[in-house]
Amino acid sequence: MITEDKITEIFCLADDFCKYFSSELKKHQLCDGKKHRNKPGRLSDAEVITIL
Repeated sequence: MITEDKITEIFCLADDFCKYFSSELKKHQLCDGKKHRNKPGRLSDAEVITIL
């Protein structure tokens, strides 16, 4: 059985990876000139990875 501590550890690892990946991705993306909201209306990538 997976304990709550293990799930928290998996989430933290996934969250750290997603934050790093997102920042690297933004460095290499072209700007489309449109304004975007900073508030996502969905689960974060780390939350989805943890659930899977």
